[in-house]
Amino acid sequence: MRASLLQVAVNEDESVESRRLRVAGMVRDQAGADLVVLPELWTTGAFAYEEFGSEAEPLEGPTFEAMAKAASDAGVWLHAGSIPERDPEGPLYNTSLVFSPSGELVAAYRKIHRFGFDKGEAVLMGAGDALVTVRLPHTVVGVATCYDLRFPELFRGLVDAGAETLVVPAGWPERRRSHWTLLAQARAVENQSFVLACGTAGTHAGVPQAGHSIVVDPWGEVLAEAGPGEQILTVDFDPTTVAGTRERFPALKDRVLGLDRPGR
Repeated sequence: MRASLLQVAVNEDESVESRRLRVAGMVRDQAGADLVVLPELWTTGAFAYEEFGSEAEPLEGPTFEAMAKAASDAGVWLHAGSIPERDPEGPLYNTSLVFSPSGELVAAYRKIHRFGFDKGEAVLMGAGDALVTVRLPHTVVGVATCYDLRFPELFRGLVDAGAETLVVPAGWPERRRSHWTLLAQARAVENQSFVLACGTAGTHAGVPQAGHSIVVDPWGEVLAEAGPGEQILTVDFDPTTVAGTRERFPALKDRVLGLDRPGR
């Protein structure tokens, strides 16, 4: 299976409309890949809090339309990162969109853990409440977003729902880049799953981004890692090795805490 992680640079000197068109072209250039992944809030920038309200879109807004068309043109499964979604009957949400190779929306995930410690995203956006998995031809993808990476119980839930490949778009800051790498490897090891973590490059509202998108195998080995700037990280991996890893080293079967057992 071939995955391409598009580490998009988000800078203030490029309009949202221009970046949307440019990224759609980048997706089309990935024809031949099985899965393409974009970062979190790449239209506005994850730290551009003041832009969330003005740039928020309905679910089936301009980014939806551009990404659906790009996925169809390239014939790829597309995790289109996330957008600031405006629910007509509620708050804003940090919402990820996943499209099939025909351009059909197959999943939308509203980020559960909001970053900001009582400011920024944590107060400007509502929290999702549903785990999301997507069945691809060769693997089951579990969907999470950025700050979610710090909460292992979410990923346990995704694995319990059948996930074998964990996809995490992010707008992770450079100052905590060491955590980004460490947590991606930890989620892979403890869940015996592949982790595809796609970050942004550039600077959001004065906050330098980490970049360094990363692909980790079920043993925690780094298969590929990007640098700090905008680039495309493409990697071939075999998702069938997840079942073999879990069979040879059946740690997940020894779980005790957090399980609903009869009689308890």
